[in-house]
Amino acid sequence: MPGPAKPARSGSAQRRPGPGARPARRPGRPRPGASAAIRLGSPRPRLRMVSLALTLVLIAFVIRLLQVQGVDAGTYAAKAEKNRYVGYTLAAERGGITDRNGVALATSVDAYDITADPTLFSREQLKIDDGPEQAAALLAPILGQDQQKIVNKLRPANKNLRYTLLASRQTPQVWKQIKDLKSALATKAETDKSTVNVLAGVLSVASSKRVYPNGDLAAGILGWVNSDGKGGGGVEQQLNKELSGKDGEIRYAQSGGRQVPTVGSTETPAVPGSDVELTIDRDIQWAAQNAITKQVQESRADRGYVIVQDTRTGEILAMANSPGFDPNDLSEASSANMGNAALQDAYEPGSTAKVMSMAAVLEEGVATPGTHVIVPNRLHRGDRLFKDDIDHDTWFLTLNGVLAKSSNIGTILATGQLGKTQSAANKVLYDYLRKFGLGSYTGLGFPGETRGILAAPDKWSTSQQYTIPFGQGLSLNAMQAASIYSTIANGGVRVEPTLVRGTEGPDGKFTEAPKPKKTRVVSAKTAKTLAQMLESVVDDREGTGTKARIPGYRVAGKTGTANRVDPATGKYRGYTSSFAGFAPADNPRITVYCAIQNATQGNYFGGQICGPIYKQVMEFALKTLQVPPTGAKPAKLPVAFN
Repeated sequence: MPGPAKPARSGSAQRRPGPGARPARRPGRPRPGASAAIRLGSPRPRLRMVSLALTLVLIAFVIRLLQVQGVDAGTYAAKAEKNRYVGYTLAAERGGITDRNGVALATSVDAYDITADPTLFSREQLKIDDGPEQAAALLAPILGQDQQKIVNKLRPANKNLRYTLLASRQTPQVWKQIKDLKSALATKAETDKSTVNVLAGVLSVASSKRVYPNGDLAAGILGWVNSDGKGGGGVEQQLNKELSGKDGEIRYAQSGGRQVPTVGSTETPAVPGSDVELTIDRDIQWAAQNAITKQVQESRADRGYVIVQDTRTGEILAMANSPGFDPNDLSEASSANMGNAALQDAYEPGSTAKVMSMAAVLEEGVATPGTHVIVPNRLHRGDRLFKDDIDHDTWFLTLNGVLAKSSNIGTILATGQLGKTQSAANKVLYDYLRKFGLGSYTGLGFPGETRGILAAPDKWSTSQQYTIPFGQGLSLNAMQAASIYSTIANGGVRVEPTLVRGTEGPDGKFTEAPKPKKTRVVSAKTAKTLAQMLESVVDDREGTGTKARIPGYRVAGKTGTANRVDPATGKYRGYTSSFAGFAPADNPRITVYCAIQNATQGNYFGGQICGPIYKQVMEFALKTLQVPPTGAKPAKLPVAFN
């Protein structure tokens, strides 16, 4: 019986090989027109490449991590600490300056430095292009600055700059104006989306401002404080270290420009400066400054100075200059008037210097107040013909009369007796001039002080040998001139002038200034005799200083009218008019010295324009210090002989 029929073999079907079957033959090359089979490449090479790349990247990360955390950990930690923490200087409060009675002459008040963060004015922050211009337009009238300068600060070349100073030491009122305007813009911006708070980046730092309550009073002594908060002249500069104190510092963590309160902060407190007490009396200073200012204006002079000194202690009670300046507003001050001319101007004193010549003559014993001196109208010495300030017949004067009438010729004749030769006489006179302080600094240590000019005697020209005895051919400053008369008033002992009584530290402890140096120049007897001779200048009807008389007080003084060297040309032009003296003559307490440079209107003689100033200031000082009137009568030494 026939078996079942076998299924037909399909062209695409293949028989599964059984056990022991021969392997099937590979299919032959496909015929044209038949579809080819798609073969995929092996993925293993790609996986190996990706694995290798990832491995290299991970190795780089591991190496960098080891470098950052292991090798350079300290460096990066320091950088992070630096960027995280910010510090600000805590300015120390500057010490005050007072007069001898504790009256404030210079003090510090609260102020603000107006600052800004320029990055907060960029387009990215404000969404406008003219943020700096709008802010500058609002700030310029408040700060009193040029608008474009503010724009330049708010749009700096360094785009990463986070701090700029717009104005320093502004009053609280100025900062309040800015703060109120800033707050108003912020409030409006909350409701009006078109409004931009262009002042959001304006900030403030607490500071202090120097104030001089009395304006220009004693400005030459006090000086001023510059924009850096340092003394720029006068006592402010001289004692800047003591007045400044020591700045402190505060450091705190910040994030986004704001303090992180939970991290805490470190603070080194500022140490306030010491207060300085001067020797001057504000009221006497006012009287001196008022008197010299009025006379300089009336005489249309270049400048003038008045010094008031305690004859016993050397303390300066007043040192006034005219014209002066107001340290509260240096923008209006002239640079020529910002110093202390009483210490910085060197000039030829003229006849006020004759008292030193007379001191040498008396101390050396070559003459007495009653010694006869025949004074001709002209005197030929060296290569010059000398004369007095007025033409006269031959005068028959005593040595006292030579001083009273301020005779140049008589002074030349008297000092010629100091040595057997003119050269020897010059040496003796020079030694006395040095003892009186000429050619040396006064001892004040004041910035810019001049010590004047006094050549050695072997350097004196032919004319200087005869002009120096009556105050020409040498130069000094006003303080040196006053000190000469204080030396006579103090019994022949020179006390170095002082301007500072002491300092009071932050702890309240007062430290007195060092005691001034004392030097005996002439004997007490010579000093007393000179005081009596100086009384003749004021009291005798033939004296040149009669306008300096003070009712009830015996006054000793000397006039001076010297040819003046013009600082601009170096040639003689105009005159230096002066008056120096002390009172009471029999029991001296106060020295007053006045000098006016180049009076161009009215009288220019020292006795005429400086004598009245001496009287006015001396009267005020005697009353202020409650010095009683003189009881004894003057000696009335003879002026002439028959």
